[in-house]
Amino acid sequence: MAPQRGAGVGELEAAQVRSMFDGIAWVYDALNSAMTAGLHHRWRERAVDLARVGPGDRVLDVATGTGDLALELARRVAPGGEVLGSDFSEGMLARARAKADGAVRFEWGDALALPYPDDSFDAATVGFGARNFSDLPRGLAEMARVVRPGGRVLVLEFTTPTRPPLSHFYGLWFDRVVPRLGALVGAIASLATRVRPARAEDERAGGAESNGNGNGAAGGKGNGRGGSADKVGIAAAYSYLPNSVKRWPAPAALAREMQSAGIGDVRCLLTAGGIVAIHTGVVAPKSA
Repeated sequence: MAPQRGAGVGELEAAQVRSMFDGIAWVYDALNSAMTAGLHHRWRERAVDLARVGPGDRVLDVATGTGDLALELARRVAPGGEVLGSDFSEGMLARARAKADGAVRFEWGDALALPYPDDSFDAATVGFGARNFSDLPRGLAEMARVVRPGGRVLVLEFTTPTRPPLSHFYGLWFDRVVPRLGALVGAIASLATRVRPARAEDERAGGAESNGNGNGAAGGKGNGRGGSADKVGIAAAYSYLPNSVKRWPAPAALAREMQSAGIGDVRCLLTAGGIVAIHTGVVAPKSA
């Protein structure tokens, strides 16, 4: 995920966004599946179809999160291809590495200053992460920069439907259900952080051995479940995420942003009844 400036609705400071994603990493996949009825996997598969990558291609997945889009890309570029997943949240990257089993190389990176030379990839993608860019034009320009001329850039993102009844349901779901779901999970996580130290104290008082990390047998230092999740606030995170969708550009506006970044032949596919947009484009030749 890339940083987002703090000021208005759906916006946070860069350090807050990084901390937020580190804190929700342990529950991110489960909540994604709950909030989308598991459909987010199908949306990613459709996006990879439109990326038009194949065996031997080299692909960058920006703001990779827990790596689902990168893993789908890896299946398409085998044999002989390579997928790099880049993100600025170490908590999310840890989850991605755990499920990748070496199929994808995941590494820390700032989406606004990608650490790769020009023309390094055959394609660059971003799935449900571009709305966290603090500078969308710069993020898109960076993706175009690292892709060779003729290569493809793809942006998979939620968009806000405008026609009822879907627009009414969408508003209800994101404004009411998603924040309450986040609040419920946050309350459970907060309770767990209070229970674990108490149990560890009881064990020490009874002569039981500690596991050395101060969290007792139930803990796991650095696993994102304890103080990290409580500190960031899962409830706040799942209020931020729906609000970030609201400020995201409409499909036509995003297409113009991509064109301004040097990406031509921009096309948009609306799917899932109009709540998900997949934009694709071709990187134009670099000017001398």
